[in-house]
Amino acid sequence: MTTCVFVQIRCKPGTTYRVADTIALKEIHSEMYSTSGEFDLLLKIYVPSGEDVGRFVNAMISSVDDVERTMTTLTFSTF
Repeated sequence: MTTCVFVQIRCKPGTTYRVADTIALKEIHSEMYSTSGEFDLLLKIYVPSGEDVGRFVNAMISSVDDVERTMTTLTFSTF
């Protein structure tokens, strides 16, 4: 069973399009949006079963050049 997470990404100024293109080539997200406010991008990701969410985000997203910060929101099944 996969784990659905939302990852917000803050990029260095002027690099959002390049960061988005780099992440898109990894084909790890189901949805990606440009956002306004404190963060520049929002990703919806399904982390594969058995993968540690933190390690997955660090390896696949935080390591991309010009990513300044990420914030990950875990999801849970509804009541």
